[in-house]
Amino acid sequence: MTDPQVALFMLGIFILVIFLGFPIAFTLMAMGISFGYFAYFDAPRMWRAYNRAVEGGADGWTQFETWIDGFFNNRIFDLFINQTYSVMTNEVLTAVPLFLFMGYVVERANIVSRLFTTLNIAARRIPGSMAVAALITCTLFATATGIVGAVVTLMGLLALPAMLKARYDNSFASGIICAGGTLGILIPPSIMLIVYAASSGVSIVQLYAGALFPGLLLSGLYLVYVVGRAMVQPSVAPKPTREEVPDLPVGQLTVMLLTSFFPLAVLILAVLGAILFGLATPTEAASIGALGGLVLAVSYRALTWGRLRESVYLTVRTTAMVCWLFVGSWTFSSVFSYLGGEQVINTFVTGLDLTPLQFLI
Repeated sequence: MTDPQVALFMLGIFILVIFLGFPIAFTLMAMGISFGYFAYFDAPRMWRAYNRAVEGGADGWTQFETWIDGFFNNRIFDLFINQTYSVMTNEVLTAVPLFLFMGYVVERANIVSRLFTTLNIAARRIPGSMAVAALITCTLFATATGIVGAVVTLMGLLALPAMLKARYDNSFASGIICAGGTLGILIPPSIMLIVYAASSGVSIVQLYAGALFPGLLLSGLYLVYVVGRAMVQPSVAPKPTREEVPDLPVGQLTVMLLTSFFPLAVLILAVLGAILFGLATPTEAASIGALGGLVLAVSYRALTWGRLRESVYLTVRTTAMVCWLFVGSWTFSSVFSYLGGEQVINTFVTGLDLTPLQFLI
């Protein structure tokens, strides 16, 4: 097999292993190191060193050490270490744990639960009210945490049982959680945008500015669809009874909104506004957001040592996952490009001779 064929084989193995359910970060690292060892392996140099040891009259153990040293003296290991160090020293990625910490503090302090309850009561007269409340909560929480997993998991535990209990259609309720929960990958401060900015050299501020409106537009279209579907097909989203969602006085509802919706909204707008208007770098704004999340948790009297410790642990775990994904992807792409796979794909795509619109479609 030629090197480009090996590169395409490497890509196919990677896709197959991903479909089998293995973690992406470790799969990327395993594929990169194993195929990189093949790509950078210099057998003649290893055997030359071994033969010199034999001809020099070295004992058997020294000969074995020479062979082992030549076997493991491969540039892929240097590449892997350098990529790991590059990720550790990348200042752009400093914003990742700070935004994650803000989101996890907000989640563990039950602020999102309070927000969903309030919005559910406020929207009770709107068709599909519980779905509307879930989507708005997903949108706000997505802008607070920046990752998909936390939003989907929390709303799946919080809103999905409530919708099913209110006789919502199973597929309709599940679709709402899946659609709303994945808004965190697009709406700033998306962790994926930070990762993309760090890997491509594009300004995070420009990416945030470009992604904010499409993310909010997508959320708005979800809301229009949910309300329209509930009006046309009321059986998928029945109106809640007074026992399920109480009808509170306007004054009490206003107080609930002021104490649950607006504090989190102000924190998010302050963080994003500071970034988009150039008042602070994403890292500085993320640190203010993390501090603001702690202040909110203290204000709600929901910050305990256990919740703080759990938030820190989840932040460290998710940050490590993101950083190892970075290391794995860079190692994989370096080896893939070295073997000529990038050139094969480039030649194939340019050979299609598509217009920009055709390529987009």
